[in-house]
Amino acid sequence: MATASDSVNGPAERGGLGDALTEWVADWGAAGLETVGALGDVGLFAWRTMGWLFTRLPSRGTILPNFYQVGVLSLPVVALTGTFIGMVLAVQSYSQFRALGLETRLGAVINMSLVRELGPVLAATMLAGRVGSAMAAELGTMRVTEQIDALASMGANPLHYLVVPRFLACVFLIPTLTVMADFMGVVGGYFYAVGILDIDKQHYWANSQAFVGNYDVFSGIFKSVFFGAAIAIISCYRGFNCAAGAEGVGRAATASFVYSFVMILVLDLVLGIFLDSLYNSIWPEGARLF
Repeated sequence: MATASDSVNGPAERGGLGDALTEWVADWGAAGLETVGALGDVGLFAWRTMGWLFTRLPSRGTILPNFYQVGVLSLPVVALTGTFIGMVLAVQSYSQFRALGLETRLGAVINMSLVRELGPVLAATMLAGRVGSAMAAELGTMRVTEQIDALASMGANPLHYLVVPRFLACVFLIPTLTVMADFMGVVGGYFYAVGILDIDKQHYWANSQAFVGNYDVFSGIFKSVFFGAAIAIISCYRGFNCAAGAEGVGRAATASFVYSFVMILVLDLVLGIFLDSLYNSIWPEGARLF
């Protein structure tokens, strides 16, 4: 039998549950709108940057320093990363291949994994931390100190002067650094497999040549072009939209790395599916033409 307390508390409890549900839906709706707005803002930022590529390229004096910062100064960390990637792959794969009696196939799995996936992804991740965070912090500092506004007041377009050179440096040099990471990874894997694990070097290279083709190398370099573009756009966008103060600059640098890393993984998945579909459509029987 219903009591007076039930008749009083029941609607209140239902009202409280309804208010909580409404607040939850409103929060998710606001977050969704904010996400869509941010994606649209990034898209417009990228579109304006691309527009300058077909309108007027930056001068040599602005491009070369960025090429030096992105390419030359990143060589040591990329080479070291690639070397240890190859050695770690050899360490982790050897026991499983030895249990199956396939030690001589170790070169195939190490080099295939390097040139297709690990080399491009880990090299781009290292560069997102080193190059992307630096670009976001530098541009964020310029935003906080009103240097970007000063450029605009003097008639120079900030996108053309600050973003386009960094974009070109990332798009052209990150694939080159990926080749460097792949090469050092192959050297590191060979050194550990042949020199320490005592695998026959003739079989090591023969199996590598049989299983790793030019299309595999092309796939990794092709992905790295998009990785570089994503790092440049995200990092420059976070720097241009930096909040005030030192805390805002730190958050911009951190956010640039986090978002760049997530985008690298998303692009790796999408481009991997596309490249595999392209390979299967060109060579449906699995025969390599090059």
